[in-house]
Amino acid sequence: MSDQIDLSKLPMMAMEDVPEPKADAEKITALVKENGRVTGYQLSDGRILDKAEGVQLAKEGGIRGVGVATRKGNEYLKSLPDDTEDNNLSMLPSVKQ
Repeated sequence: MSDQIDLSKLPMMAMEDVPEPKADAEKITALVKENGRVTGYQLSDGRILDKAEGVQLAKEGGIRGVGVATRKGNEYLKSLPDDTEDNNLSMLPSVKQ
């Protein structure tokens, strides 16, 4: 038996929570940024949520395609890994709040 870590699973291991999206869950279509930092998310229904609201909605199953990760004690949304990069949050356009 090998003690090696499957590197393909690292992105999922970085997630603290991977909520199951509800049937009517929205997608993130754009990021709200301030000085280059993500401060919120625009959803497919047009709503703009701040980062905390987005994390909470994702935890409730209201946003599909994301998991919750934590960096330096701050929760944020992260794209679920798949074989496509064009749907990663970092590839989305930015909007002003």
